[in-house]
Amino acid sequence: MIDVSSLNLLKSKKALVTGIANDQSIAWGCAKAFHAFGADVAVTYLNEKAKPHVEPLAKEVGAQILMPLDLQHEGQLEDVFEKIEKRWGRLDLCLHSLAFAPKDDLQGRVVDCSRDGFLRAMEISCWSFIRMAKLAEPLMKSGGALFTMTYYGSQMVVEHYNIMGPVKAALESTTRYLAAELGPKGIRVHAISPGPLKTRAASGITAFDKLLQKAQSKAPSRSLVSIDDVGVAVAFLGMDGAKLITGETLYIDGGYHIID
Repeated sequence: MIDVSSLNLLKSKKALVTGIANDQSIAWGCAKAFHAFGADVAVTYLNEKAKPHVEPLAKEVGAQILMPLDLQHEGQLEDVFEKIEKRWGRLDLCLHSLAFAPKDDLQGRVVDCSRDGFLRAMEISCWSFIRMAKLAEPLMKSGGALFTMTYYGSQMVVEHYNIMGPVKAALESTTRYLAAELGPKGIRVHAISPGPLKTRAASGITAFDKLLQKAQSKAPSRSLVSIDDVGVAVAFLGMDGAKLITGETLYIDGGYHIID
């Protein structure tokens, strides 16, 4: 990771990072970058089973808040923001790195997706970002930045990505509308689209290793992205120098998305 210990370009910023599962998570790359640039960090973990994997990472970045967040548990998201308000009184950066689709619906054809599976995927992967923005808005008193994670399969048909393609397309559209609505308050909103990464979430995609090989061989950079690459780019968008950049879907993929 780039040594930015002397830059402190996010000094005094308060950052919420959701979606860390382990030290391979994209959200972990973002948490490290926020911390490295001087921000105070709050971290969530899915449940008690996940906590032992996340807690040491939270300590590594000096997380001042560590709380459970399972979007299928009513009220947990609200509890996180209530804690932030009590502890910090404000929020500057908010990372939504949460997505889910039932296995049968994810691994099956889009045309075969169940109604319940589709609604569940949309609720957890897309609507939760809207809800998070709603809760963050009053805490971003001097502006701020909201980030969510998407993927190239939202725009192009990627084999085995299936129902997550339409869901991520909805998420990217949501990002633009949120950016337009919250922009007058100085709140920027971005969708971050990394190239394929070996994460826990990616393990649910069939033949993912082939997708990695294809990305590396076709990307202009001829290299795969790392969680640190993503983290530093996201941190940049959270800086005051990026205050006039909003509503973007930022590809961090070595240029893969421009190649046929």
